[in-house]
Amino acid sequence: MPKVLVDLLSYTGTKGGMETYARELYREIGAANSEFEFVGLASKEGYKLDQSWFPGEIIDSGISGENRFIWAFGELLMVTRWAKKLGADLIHSPATLGTMRRAVPSVVTMHDMLYWSHPDLMSTGLYTGPVKWMERRASKAATRVLTISDVSRDEILTFLKVDPSRLDVVPLAGTVSPSSDRSQYDATAQGMILATGNRRPHKNWGGLIRALPLVDESIRPRLVITGSHGDDPLRPIVDEVGMQDWVELKGWVTAEELEKLYSTATVMAMPSFCDGFCLPALESMMAGLPVMLSDIPVYREVAADAALYFEPTDPASIAKAITQAVTDAAGMRELVERGYERARVFSWQKTAAGTLDTFRTALADRS
Repeated sequence: MPKVLVDLLSYTGTKGGMETYARELYREIGAANSEFEFVGLASKEGYKLDQSWFPGEIIDSGISGENRFIWAFGELLMVTRWAKKLGADLIHSPATLGTMRRAVPSVVTMHDMLYWSHPDLMSTGLYTGPVKWMERRASKAATRVLTISDVSRDEILTFLKVDPSRLDVVPLAGTVSPSSDRSQYDATAQGMILATGNRRPHKNWGGLIRALPLVDESIRPRLVITGSHGDDPLRPIVDEVGMQDWVELKGWVTAEELEKLYSTATVMAMPSFCDGFCLPALESMMAGLPVMLSDIPVYREVAADAALYFEPTDPASIAKAITQAVTDAAGMRELVERGYERARVFSWQKTAAGTLDTFRTALADRS
């Protein structure tokens, strides 16, 4: 039985979408009862978290996933050493970065190329060069590279020059609890826009906030943005445009809180300038919540005709979409039906099956 070492050094409970990917992927891989044995190499923070989703033993590496320098050292050098120590036949690194050596066959999932395509929108310019170097090394060392969208595939080919024959596209899926009950939604109540995600500049939450004053006050919805850690950098923007009574900035919310927001929101908004996928949109469509999205290729790839699109650099375009979302009830009901249909294209079963096929190919390539 081939043994796969899963590199979970970046998994700390605070990383959002990539952690959702690792968690839901391996939950489904466990249900698939494949021919593989799995061992997880956890960060010291991740080792303390719930492990019920992982289909095998999880080992505490003692490496901090929150300390960037220690974590980078672990990714580059220690994962391969652990693989040899444990007798692993394959390494899977599900969070974009991975080992710099090809001593053990490996698969790396590279979610996006944002440090290459939009370096000006990354949180800290200091990390741009090192991250690009690590991504280049990981892509060269990997036996195969996985990615989650056609847009990311094209950028990997452009920026990293990966041989197309080593690259597989396996899209993500969404996960929504049955308790996200949209039957409780009251269309006559004050509108509410839900936005969820980290505060990295490419998310463009400021554009969403600045569009609010352009919406007539008689129909202006509340805006709830979740996902902040510590002092919220969006607070000065809210104060600047005088939207204190209209914008609620929330930190990291529980699953139960998020389900309540899904149940009562008018629309989910993602105003990003760029991205590698759009899990919030997919999960909103699954929950029956209409979505309004930036008109960028990767969001079209995910939502197709099941979203209300706007130009993310134009506050007037965002305001027009907000106005339509809160006034066009029939149009929103149509988007909900299209969203249900579109969401059925994606499933974690498909994601797991595609990933396992990549593992098999990687092992066959080694042979």
